[in-house]
Amino acid sequence: MWRNRDVISARDFTRSDIEELFETAKYMEKYAKGRLDVMRGKIMAVAFFEPSTRTRLSFEVAMKRLGGDVVGFWGAEGTSVEKGETLADTIRMLDAYSDVIVIRHRYEGAAKLAAEVAESPVVNGGDGAFNHPTQAMLDVYTIWREFGYVDGLNIGLLGDLRHARTVNSLLEILTNFNVKVYLISPEYLRPRAETIDYVQSKGLKLSFYTNVEEVIGELDVMYVVRIQKERFIDPLEYEKVKGSYRVTPDMLRKAKKTLVILHPLPRVDEIDPRVDATSHAKYFRQAALGVPLRMALIYLILS
Repeated sequence: MWRNRDVISARDFTRSDIEELFETAKYMEKYAKGRLDVMRGKIMAVAFFEPSTRTRLSFEVAMKRLGGDVVGFWGAEGTSVEKGETLADTIRMLDAYSDVIVIRHRYEGAAKLAAEVAESPVVNGGDGAFNHPTQAMLDVYTIWREFGYVDGLNIGLLGDLRHARTVNSLLEILTNFNVKVYLISPEYLRPRAETIDYVQSKGLKLSFYTNVEEVIGELDVMYVVRIQKERFIDPLEYEKVKGSYRVTPDMLRKAKKTLVILHPLPRVDEIDPRVDATSHAKYFRQAALGVPLRMALIYLILS
């Protein structure tokens, strides 16, 4: 059941939960540029302590398409956080003003703390370098809409798999499906051991590569993430791996005609802009589907 449920970690959701969300999101697609007044009188609070474009805007648009209202802030500037107010106290105030809270924070565990403090449902819009459950739901939803199924697909994850919170959550969501996952990155940028151990304990099939061209012909989906400079403590370590991978039209000559390329965005230089014109590029559709997916999420939690 989704009603009044916190969305903190991708680990908390079963396949039946995900399938219910996907069917609801598919229904919501017809209202993604319209209006469905089912949240009239409801208020969503957004507390984004970190920069965001797609996640924040898609949540806000989703709530407004459903007929609800949005309050909140985007950055600590101009809020009592600048005066030293604790995260817990900020969340208590938002809880008093709203029916659901969406939070993004630079520190891992912030969303969990918010959920412990608030009586209203809390949705994690990304915290630290580990959790971004609604992005993972969107990623798999896009795959499901492209192919009509998820089971049986070969899914490659390419780039900075250690620091990308989308990757951790995506791997956790994929444990609900019968897929094979190719992890393609420098050894230093492989996912954390904790994530690998968890998903393998759940039966997810993983294989490790450093050369994308070695396996690109086997992939049905290639999920690309940028090298996240802001997550590196040591600038020298970043210099060693920046620009490690770049998806180009020449590379795609070896790919299946049906290959789907996804990216949580923003991108820097890891996908050549010329790829945008190919049939493989689905990352802008992926971003657009964030509205109906999050409409479904809000609807299921609050309806």
